[in-house]
Amino acid sequence: MELEKTNDMNTLFEFYNILLTKKQRGYLSLYYGDDYSLGEIADEFGVSRQAIYDNIKRTEKILLDYEEKLQMAKNFRLRQDILDQIKEYVSEEYPDDQKLLEMILKVEKYDE
Repeated sequence: MELEKTNDMNTLFEFYNILLTKKQRGYLSLYYGDDYSLGEIADEFGVSRQAIYDNIKRTEKILLDYEEKLQMAKNFRLRQDILDQIKEYVSEEYPDDQKLLEMILKVEKYDE
């Protein structure tokens, strides 16, 4: 399994798992989060490997569709990049400004 795809699916799962069915969450959590094989998941749920494979592929498409429409993961990454730039700038230009540092911490807490 490609590491980049695994990371992408885990990120999308973090944002959109609440929109999935319990079965979809279970399969994806085991497959991407716990690195179970299709056979191990099939044994766990008492279904065929093909059923697991088909469900995972459909669920991946669902997650990608959610991201295409809502762009929550993309916007989160953009906010994090901007926040990192702000923190770097503040640490260089205003290292003793406690008020500014507190404001940055407040912004960071919104994305936890």
